[in-house]
Amino acid sequence: MRLAVTDRCNLRCFYCMPEEGINYLPKNDLLTFEEILRVTTIFANQGISKIRITGGEPFLRKDMMQFLESISAIPAIKKIHITTNGTLLIDKIPKLKALGINSINLSLDSLDKKRFHEITRRDDLDKVMEAMHALIAANIQVKINMVVMDGKNTEDVITMLELAKDFPVDVRFIEEMPFNGTKGQGNPTFWSHKTILEHIKTKYADIQKLKDPAFSTSMNYQIPNFKGTFGIIAAYSRTFCGTCNRIRLTPQGTLKTCLYDNGVFNIRDLMRAGATDEDLIIALQEALNHRAKDGHEAEQNRNKNFPVSESMATIGG
Repeated sequence: MRLAVTDRCNLRCFYCMPEEGINYLPKNDLLTFEEILRVTTIFANQGISKIRITGGEPFLRKDMMQFLESISAIPAIKKIHITTNGTLLIDKIPKLKALGINSINLSLDSLDKKRFHEITRRDDLDKVMEAMHALIAANIQVKINMVVMDGKNTEDVITMLELAKDFPVDVRFIEEMPFNGTKGQGNPTFWSHKTILEHIKTKYADIQKLKDPAFSTSMNYQIPNFKGTFGIIAAYSRTFCGTCNRIRLTPQGTLKTCLYDNGVFNIRDLMRAGATDEDLIIALQEALNHRAKDGHEAEQNRNKNFPVSESMATIGG
């Protein structure tokens, strides 16, 4: 289960939201930490054992570290992962290590300061790199998430890949998606997973395919003598849908069984209307029993008044 704890972010990444930002949710519309803990405990007792905390930028939410401590105390939760832009991370790493956080995914789309600024509209590359090195030094598993955007950062693919040559990190190249908060925005000439792989092969022809873990959304590879690995996520092509076992909970409590649907039901509203734990379990089971077969069907089933265009920050990146 991917838990988005906030829709707020201190960056303005091109592929995620407009430069002026989005209309953030009022505080009362967000799930409280108590509500999130209740849902997580209920769902964990139904078999969910892995949690990924996302945003927006999760560390913008007040009392985030105390919340992580509470989540880590739920007996049935075995793995906790966090996706963050890394800009607010550096002073929290010792505590994250002590809590046993399994891995940190850093959103990082260029190692070039000028392109980083153009993509994020902020000048924070040095903060992200400092966080990456500190995480590695603390022996916390690091994954780098790079959204590959034609005309924006394709010249950085090899440079980003070579982070795995020198450091024990997993680099993930992600197809660009239309979740940027602006209808019609996006690159029609997007780089597919095939294009990304062929581009990498122009520099490294001796790529070795790794066995993908169960339910993996990425196709994973190793290059001889590299300390780390790399993977490619076909997030727009949606070739992995048959094995996807993710569900998402948005900051306002909407349950999504697919990134491309526009929500199945709102858990917040059920809880605030007095739903019992059993009511929530029944609603979850009903949603899972009727989930779309893949992301294409999920998109086709959306309310036609709400085509895919919302900001990823409102979904949970």
